[in-house]
Amino acid sequence: MKYSTCTKPFNCGSVSRIVFPFWDDVERPRYCGGRDEFKLSNCIDPYPLLHINSQQFQVININFLSYTMKMVRKDVDYESCDHPLSNNTLSPTLFQYTQNVDNITVFYDCHYNVSFPKNFTCFPNYHGEYVFYGKVNEISKLEERCENRSIVQVLLSAPLESSDDFYALKEVVEKGFEVSYDTIEEDALNCKRCRDSDGACGRIDIDQYQFSCHCPDGSQSSSQCQIHTSVSAAVFGALVVFLAMYLYQRRKKNRYTMSYVSQSFTASDPSLLKDAEKGSQYFGVHVFTYDELEEATNNFDSARELGDGGFGTVYYGQLHDGRRVAVKRLYENNYKRVEQFMNEVEILTRLRHPNLVSLFGCTSRHSRELLLVYEYISNGTVADHLHGRKTKPGALPWHIRMNIAVDTASALKYLHASEIIHRDVKTNNILLDDHFCVKVADFGLSRLFPTHATHISTAPQGTPGYVDPEYHECYQLTSKSDVYSFGVMLIELISSLPAVDITRHRHEINLSNMAINKIQNQALHELVDPALGFESDFKVRKMINAVAELAFRCLQSSKDMRPTMEEVVDTLLDIQSDGKHKKSQPEVLDISADDDVVLLKDDPPPPSPDSNVVSKSTTPNASG
Repeated sequence: MKYSTCTKPFNCGSVSRIVFPFWDDVERPRYCGGRDEFKLSNCIDPYPLLHINSQQFQVININFLSYTMKMVRKDVDYESCDHPLSNNTLSPTLFQYTQNVDNITVFYDCHYNVSFPKNFTCFPNYHGEYVFYGKVNEISKLEERCENRSIVQVLLSAPLESSDDFYALKEVVEKGFEVSYDTIEEDALNCKRCRDSDGACGRIDIDQYQFSCHCPDGSQSSSQCQIHTSVSAAVFGALVVFLAMYLYQRRKKNRYTMSYVSQSFTASDPSLLKDAEKGSQYFGVHVFTYDELEEATNNFDSARELGDGGFGTVYYGQLHDGRRVAVKRLYENNYKRVEQFMNEVEILTRLRHPNLVSLFGCTSRHSRELLLVYEYISNGTVADHLHGRKTKPGALPWHIRMNIAVDTASALKYLHASEIIHRDVKTNNILLDDHFCVKVADFGLSRLFPTHATHISTAPQGTPGYVDPEYHECYQLTSKSDVYSFGVMLIELISSLPAVDITRHRHEINLSNMAINKIQNQALHELVDPALGFESDFKVRKMINAVAELAFRCLQSSKDMRPTMEEVVDTLLDIQSDGKHKKSQPEVLDISADDDVVLLKDDPPPPSPDSNVVSKSTTPNASG
């Protein structure tokens, strides 16, 4: 059956748990894979091969989390200068070199006396006079003086240095290069739909270009599987009766065998008695077995670690049905951790918002470890794109940043309306999908607050640079604590700077301090990321000024001076729509240049953290 075959990962050489779009025609038939370029061979050797356009590439590793792989060209003679190297012929629609790769141009047969510092001495049988190499910005003088040239890709971590012979190039190139792989955009969308409908991605046997979704019932679809409801009422009724009897007996048995932890929780909520290691539910979510999740994460392989959440480490995993997930593993399985586990399950299962990460399931609280299973969000965090590993100049224009602000604020507004405080709002906890839509993650510090209470007193938690001063000093937790943290995030979106940076001046280690000082001194332009077009685009300038003013209000030391998240959302929508969201548009003040406007200048800025405080990035690409 194609479905069962295509849901099983396979191994090839030293690369393990390989999934779509790769295939090998042995363990994984071609109907389970993508195009011919993704066919792996030579699996008996440590490193498999890809054959692409008559060229051979040795695959060193594949990162299924970031959709990248490290490869080495194997069909080239790097030991002689006589024959110019042939350029790679990777399809740009399927493979792109990552930002960790540099292009080196090698020039051959340079018969003129060229003064150029980077050159090789070749072997005696080489007929040319010189072999030079250089980067794009260095080689203009060589292009007209050399007869042949080739372009090779090398890792930035393995720079090419001048050497006495051609072996230097061989040594560097054999360290490989990195590419990101992907299917055609349409195929990627179809595969997502297929996996979401419990199907397995693949191809039609006779056409490598035609996507196919293999379904559990043996059928095939061009996009997604259909949900069948053909079970008769009689059979369904019998199953319900059988299940009810089973749960009753199980509940009766467990009444006398509960652990200390279980007794503590069931005393306050008897309905929780019905969970079991498998086949039951917590608050309506699926209960996974520990073995299932251990297999999905390759025994919690450290290479699959996504980051540290509020109370646990998050791992990338892939379920049997092909779904990619983020598995949160709580640090300790004691009473306090079980309490947090139950709290997070209760919170997440009753929340439904397009900008909140979804909970797929969890383990039983009787499991040897407490695990939460979330949807996996593939495009990293806002922090990654602003000042982290995914940062690219101009790749996050202002309109996208504005959407991120609105989406995040909408999610926080919904949480507050549900009487939930997030307590750890930061750009590392704001995930982005492939279309840069927001998913707010990491409810590890969330707490329900009672309707009769205006605050919750508890030990300060959160991340340096985001914790509001009032909470830090008085341990008073309110929804306005999230508003303060969101204000810091707004400044990050404006500046592309991290919330805490100990390399900055001591008065500017804390980004909120820096922002308040710049705004009060009418120097916002010194804070704004130059790539946003603040100086050249009037509309962008107007919006950034307005967002900065809103951030300033959110960052006030006194919580009473801060707006609610509902007010924040309304203001952002008003800014985004250029006043069309509301009938009346408040005046937007230009706080970037010298004028007489000073916003709330009498309210002192929040204190800067000590210089030895370093914020650790948490929960990249996943909830946690």
